[in-house]
Amino acid sequence: MIRTASIALLSSVLACSSEKSNTADQASLAEVSQSSTPESGASQPTVSQLAVSKSPAGDCDASLWDHVYSPKRLVALAPCLSVTGIIEESSVDDDGDQHFLLKLDPGQDSLVNKRNAKKKGGDIVLEIVCANPTKMKKPKKACSGYTNRIPIPAVGAHVRATGTYVLDSHNGWVEIHPISRFQSI
Repeated sequence: MIRTASIALLSSVLACSSEKSNTADQASLAEVSQSSTPESGASQPTVSQLAVSKSPAGDCDASLWDHVYSPKRLVALAPCLSVTGIIEESSVDDDGDQHFLLKLDPGQDSLVNKRNAKKKGGDIVLEIVCANPTKMKKPKKACSGYTNRIPIPAVGAHVRATGTYVLDSHNGWVEIHPISRFQSI
């Protein structure tokens, strides 16, 4: 019953958002929130059951949300979560964020959804806000007065990334955004 209420609440947030919302976004949210697969009937862990990935709220810097460009597009699924894996890709977004694709270590597959599988090769998206200069007006305003102090890991690095676990309602995939910290492991 709690799961149904959570899905309904998050779906209504998406539907009422002033940002664009569509049924694909809501389907992506529902698929991340599901606890079993119809094919096998086997139970998959939910975010709250992934104790190895949960982080105390103190590990996440909530003030980073002040520097997220267009934050309404991101629906928080967990306020603070750590994931581990190998950085497979690193690139600079037009909004100044540093964008990564992380190949998750075994046992964390349930943290990605079908959209991650289809568009990101099964990787989870990670973003460090305001890591690079931007000429875009709105992101430039969000980054004004903030200097990124999070080190940018190299492609191939094995890391633990900690931040807010979100559904990007514009793209339909899940992310850790904003990243509060990276640790080499």
